[in-house]
Amino acid sequence: MEGIMRRSRRLWGPTVVMTSLALVLAACGGGSGSSPAGAGETNPDGAVSVYGTEPQNALVPTNINDLGGTKAIQVMFATLVGFKGADAKPFNLMADSITTTDSKVYDIKIKQGWKFHDGTEVKAHNFIDAWNYGAYGPNGQLNTDFFSNIQGYKDVHPEDENAKPATDKMSGLVQKSDYEFQVTLDAPFSVFDIKVGYQAFAPLPDAFFKDPKGFEQHPIGNGPMKFVSRTPNQDIKLTRNDDYKGDDKVHFKDLDIKIYASQETAYQDLLSGRLDFMEALPPSAVAGGKYKNDLGDRLVTGHLLGISTIAVPYYVPGYNNLELRKAISMAIDRAQITKTVMNDTYVPADGYISQGIPGARPGVCEFCKFDPAAAKAAFQKSGFQGKLTIASNADGGRKEPLVAACNSIKNTLGVECDFVPATDFGQWRSIVTKKKLTGMGRSDWSADYPSIEDFLNPIYKTGGSSNDSSYSNPQVDALLGKADATADKDAAVKLYQQAEDLIAKDLPSIPVWDEKGVAAKSKNLKSAALDFRRMPDYPSIEVLKK
Repeated sequence: MEGIMRRSRRLWGPTVVMTSLALVLAACGGGSGSSPAGAGETNPDGAVSVYGTEPQNALVPTNINDLGGTKAIQVMFATLVGFKGADAKPFNLMADSITTTDSKVYDIKIKQGWKFHDGTEVKAHNFIDAWNYGAYGPNGQLNTDFFSNIQGYKDVHPEDENAKPATDKMSGLVQKSDYEFQVTLDAPFSVFDIKVGYQAFAPLPDAFFKDPKGFEQHPIGNGPMKFVSRTPNQDIKLTRNDDYKGDDKVHFKDLDIKIYASQETAYQDLLSGRLDFMEALPPSAVAGGKYKNDLGDRLVTGHLLGISTIAVPYYVPGYNNLELRKAISMAIDRAQITKTVMNDTYVPADGYISQGIPGARPGVCEFCKFDPAAAKAAFQKSGFQGKLTIASNADGGRKEPLVAACNSIKNTLGVECDFVPATDFGQWRSIVTKKKLTGMGRSDWSADYPSIEDFLNPIYKTGGSSNDSSYSNPQVDALLGKADATADKDAAVKLYQQAEDLIAKDLPSIPVWDEKGVAAKSKNLKSAALDFRRMPDYPSIEVLKK
């Protein structure tokens, strides 16, 4: 999801994820963060405002992987598969069925009668055209790598960026009828029927291909809400699509994703009722547990699937140094920082997979324990000279824990370490994706779909779409490729775990902490929840009548 995330993709904008607290189930209105049943009448035509950050790009599903843009994309588009509940259980959304006998050839039938917001019907070719567009190299889409295991991807996206693609259509996508298409992969991939729930696999209307620039100004989706307007650095406005046929309908009329430069300002707006939902709380509210008194029954907790790391880019002079990476990791007192700076709203991370994802294991990262003596020895062995830096957007509570990490590194190793702020999240992600980091960088990841594969391929495979550290290990690539091609899901998980073990030894990024999922709703809402990506669970939101 920011990167979202990334990760991501959805690599996250302000704030990260992880907890065992109960998620309020979508559209049910129960659980933490909702008012007791009968506590007030709801207004199905009410308006909702949520905290937002400026998206990095135009709102095209194949080119958005940050949280700021995903908050709009997620509710504007409906994919083949959706996810619901605390365990992000997959269910058929636009898909009528997805079948395979070998995990290599998938037959996909879509539901009939669904329409885009311009009134045109969603058909099989809208998925095929969208996926081909996302995969085609010259289009430069951020999420292109998600299509890389479809047969013919290399023909539309050659490894050499300067090479001309042989074609603009992948051979593995074949239309069978208006409502059925077949996907052939390069090799068996047992996760594909879940992977297509990620936003990059959303369909695009014919209008997009007729006028891409016009579409960017006024996106046309097929989801529960439709685009109204976007004012850069101010807001994104959406309104309900009353013709929507999905099971994830919203129970309010208008949505305002309000862009804030300061999370502190947003929190004050929430307390006063000028903002209705924040998926994370600012440091001032977290300090001393102040938010508990501020919010009372307006506190929202969730089960989130994500991880927060610090990328150590191999292209930065002096950073391609394993002993240095070990030293930095062992010099960070995660337990102290999560306890004092984050007031126990985060927990220390010691692996590369979010707990809650099948296949996640504790203690995979042996260098993630605070060990000053070992850190000093590794640092001396590294021979590193100069100053260390950690860069990130400074909003959304990102600055304080990273400053604390820098101070821990400085105090332990005796080396200068500075936090380097970016102007905003959009600028930050542009620096990362263009490989212009001059030191370490925040690299957070929120699950696109509930699979261990999603925490490895996009981030640690050579050339991965969110490989912020420019990491490349042929052994890791081979294991990931073998895992991808393993039809048996349990056997595939074991291979992904072997790849994680190798990654943990290389430390291309340093796991630091995971958020427990603490959010807030305003007095205007009867119920609200977090989904597993640390976003508003839009179907769960109910507005109180005034």
